[in-house]
Amino acid sequence: MDFRFSMIVEYAPLFIDGVKMTLGITVIAVVLGTLIGLFMGMARLADARHGMGKYLLRYCVKWPATAYVTFFRGTPLFVQILLVHFALMPTLVHPVDGILISGDLAREIRQNYGAFFSGLLALTLNAGAYITEIFRAGILSIDKGQMEAARSLGMSYGQAMRLVVVPQAFRRMLPPLGNEAIMLLKDSSLVSAIGLTELAFAARTVAGAYSRYWEPYITISLIYLVMTLALAAVVERMEKRYKEAGGIH
Repeated sequence: MDFRFSMIVEYAPLFIDGVKMTLGITVIAVVLGTLIGLFMGMARLADARHGMGKYLLRYCVKWPATAYVTFFRGTPLFVQILLVHFALMPTLVHPVDGILISGDLAREIRQNYGAFFSGLLALTLNAGAYITEIFRAGILSIDKGQMEAARSLGMSYGQAMRLVVVPQAFRRMLPPLGNEAIMLLKDSSLVSAIGLTELAFAARTVAGAYSRYWEPYITISLIYLVMTLALAAVVERMEKRYKEAGGIH
């Protein structure tokens, strides 16, 4: 096999831009997905034993959160990306009748940033669904006595969760959160289907220009491998630090 390295050199700026876009959209999606996961995880655990609050939490908080998790965990990410880009975003951002943004601003956003915002929204919502379950399982793993002790000290439910339960749960959630970040980094290649100029899009562009496929796709495979190994090493290092401090059991 004749590997033409000159192709990669010629399109190196495109691959570099692809790496930047891949890392950027992954980091933002993980951060936003973690915030969604924390909120939705708390929503799925919300409970009231008496009064109207019981039904309010069940139908207005727990059920919507469960429906969100069920949908985004039960459907392919690729389908979610297409649904967001071709159905949801035109409804929210449209030059004529956008629900959130309309007019010239909507036209500019769709032309210049449409693929980015669609991909980011789809990745964030997907990550949020999985992280919701990570948070829920992590919180449930904490002994109930921790909450009872915090409440006996005069803390409200929110204070007890924020200051006592969630910090302990987060230490246990670190390994699965790291795995989710790695999965999202690799899954970000799917957004190339809607035209976002990340790594997979760069490889497809080079392959189309030369009608050769070994060089660009082996190149991005190696780049993805390096990024995932680096991220895995960071997560492993964080785990070791927590274990040394007695944080992960």
